[in-house]
Amino acid sequence: MFGHIFVYRLKVLLRDKSMIFWTMIFPIALATFFNLAFGGFSSQGTFGTIPVAVVLESDNIAFADTLEKMSTGESPMFKPDFVTPSQADALLSDGKVAGTITVADTMALKVNQSGISQSILKIFLDRYAHTTRTVSRIAAIHPESLQNMDLTPVTFTKDAPITTGNLDMTLNYFYALIAMACFYGSFFGLEEVSLIQANLSRRGARLNMAPVHKLKAFIYSSLASYTILIGEMMVLMAYLIFVLGVNFGSQIGLILVTVFIGSLAGLTFGSFIAALVKGDANMKTGLLIGITMIGSFLSGMMFAEMKYLVQTKFPLLTIINPVNLLADAFYALYFFSTYNRYLLNISGLLIFTVIFALSTYWVIRRRKYASL
Repeated sequence: MFGHIFVYRLKVLLRDKSMIFWTMIFPIALATFFNLAFGGFSSQGTFGTIPVAVVLESDNIAFADTLEKMSTGESPMFKPDFVTPSQADALLSDGKVAGTITVADTMALKVNQSGISQSILKIFLDRYAHTTRTVSRIAAIHPESLQNMDLTPVTFTKDAPITTGNLDMTLNYFYALIAMACFYGSFFGLEEVSLIQANLSRRGARLNMAPVHKLKAFIYSSLASYTILIGEMMVLMAYLIFVLGVNFGSQIGLILVTVFIGSLAGLTFGSFIAALVKGDANMKTGLLIGITMIGSFLSGMMFAEMKYLVQTKFPLLTIINPVNLLADAFYALYFFSTYNRYLLNISGLLIFTVIFALSTYWVIRRRKYASL
């Protein structure tokens, strides 16, 4: 009986174009829009070696030595090009350098736009000017102190990585999207419960009259739905990784495990709503979409800062929102070197899954019909 029901449901569900669209095509289309909208954001805020044009109008050996030190090594800060004033203006207007530095009695910086590179150039020149003025004053007052002077910058902090992954905050949108796609699997759960209720479908009426255990038939059909949902999620993950080039880090095995758990949570959530809420299929579908989209919004899918706003202002919402628990589990895998936060999220998600499943079972087994 299991094989017959399982294969039958697979065939029926694969022919349901509306279901396939909302549970697979729609998340893929949304991921494509996200990639188009946020594709260049991950590179913003980063910089490499800054090209700069230098015009020497005086023989400033000290500045030349300082600039040389800042332009050597494995990751040099500057790439200087010593040119004439006219050449410097041409390079700046063509956008080939971030700015031009004119070395005379005083340093002069010229830029044609604002940005991180230009700000770094200004900070560098301001610090150099401040240091040279300080040394000049000390030399004038206490020249004997120059021989013992150490101008090496003192570092009071220590670099320590806060995460094992790159700080690409656009990943939050994709994590919330995957969580939403998993919980769109609730449509499958809604379908399965509706098909075993005699007052909602003819199939449900026949099933309640047939000598077949209703709960067994429901479990077998749900396994078929879960199989299709997992297949759709694997297609979505493959599209994100291999087509859009989204980098989810090195924890791909645990990410897939999390997708399996999230899909099961989504499926049981749909069956829970279908069993608990009285009304027709349209009302239940609208309720599922509304709850899923609100949960996705609070987890940062539409507005990334909303995730942190909820965590700081309404922390309880992060716990009772299963979509956020799933999205945050992906986040924890990528950004943290320990599994404490990940396991906390997965534990909460599993608790929700058990509650959804047991509640569905309790409602279905107690439902009776006066006539069919």
